[in-house]
Amino acid sequence: MPQGNVREIGWLRRGACRKSDPDLFFPPAPSPAQEAQAKAVCAGCQVLTECRAFAVRNGESEGIWGGLTPLERRRLRFPEGWRRPAAS
Repeated sequence: MPQGNVREIGWLRRGACRKSDPDLFFPPAPSPAQEAQAKAVCAGCQVLTECRAFAVRNGESEGIWGGLTPLERRRLRFPEGWRRPAAS
């Protein structure tokens, strides 16, 4: 369960995933098929934007959130070229 106040995470009650098995979104051993199935649930979710923003903002490092894997969320937070080379 994510940390945060009730107002901040109230959108969770409206998530398409609320009636799904948590292992679909937080599998012990992720697979491409499981990832695709979880993303399909997210695709029809009315709170996809809130879920995705929450996960990116809070640096969620596990599971499918807002239709994104941990690597995809990391790429949103740290896009290629975001770092500037150190001054010499």
